[in-house]
Amino acid sequence: MVNCKNEAEMIAFGEKIGQHIFPHSVITMTGELGAGKTTLTKGIGKGLGIHKIINSPTFTIVKSYEGRMMLYHFDAYRLEGADDDLGFEEMLDDDGLCVIEWPMYIEDILPKQRLEIEIQKNEDGTRTLIFHPTGAAYEKLVEELEA
Repeated sequence: MVNCKNEAEMIAFGEKIGQHIFPHSVITMTGELGAGKTTLTKGIGKGLGIHKIINSPTFTIVKSYEGRMMLYHFDAYRLEGADDDLGFEEMLDDDGLCVIEWPMYIEDILPKQRLEIEIQKNEDGTRTLIFHPTGAAYEKLVEELEA
């Protein structure tokens, strides 16, 4: 668990994730609207050496960015009930990093081993990040992040 006081701390922690993440990774993010999922992703991109502006893929569903590895940023919010093959499996099988907001809407195609980050908005405006790693590599990653 990590606490972030403001947007700058969220971006800095995301950068730390980007510096420690490994190829062929999946990070899912849950939290209410405005919790900071895209803000954290901006930091992850910074840690991957991405210089392009990262913004929410709400209307495009997925955006890709090139850094030391590819970053695929998904917003699955609008996919509730979608049964179509949208080609996401190819990105999930890529050597890059997939960051998925609102993963509950595409749960059936997500790999079992991944890192879920739950972002809680606190009354004082701070954020609490709670990690739910599945798999040894993600457990080790969380140990590194919390150190």
